[in-house]
Amino acid sequence: MSSTQTAPEKRTRARKTAAQDSAPVGEAIETPRASPRALFVAPIGVRWRDLDAFNHVNNANYLTYLEEARLQWLRHVPGWFDEHSMPVLAASEINYRRPIEWPAQLHVELSCERLGNSSITLAHRIVDANDASCLYSDGKVVMVWMDPTTGKPVALPQAIRDAAEPTA
Repeated sequence: MSSTQTAPEKRTRARKTAAQDSAPVGEAIETPRASPRALFVAPIGVRWRDLDAFNHVNNANYLTYLEEARLQWLRHVPGWFDEHSMPVLAASEINYRRPIEWPAQLHVELSCERLGNSSITLAHRIVDANDASCLYSDGKVVMVWMDPTTGKPVALPQAIRDAAEPTA
């Protein structure tokens, strides 16, 4: 390099968090959202057997808690299935926000995010029963109603539509 040339300018930039680095340009970074009006709140007690070697609830048990909450809700919805129409789980998304330790009493909050022709998207939050601001997990599941003999989607039962519509 000759004495008239200067060294290339060093460029520095602030470090980004992993979430900022992976977020598309111009989009907000997702933060845990407040629950829309709950369709149903299921009480769930954490069992000793739900714990793993790290002494917190194993991640797979979160799916069991969500399944239990959906079934508790559906018990209150007459006509949600028959021999030509029953739900299957098509997709699930879980964001693990903090570990659940034993003993704990939980509330699983379910709310309707979307009603489709043959499906419903249920948002869920798992929170401490005594402190709803203590968020353990959130996310959503998609349930599709199908004919069990053909495996083809069928119209969402009217009973589900009625149960999922806001009443306010």
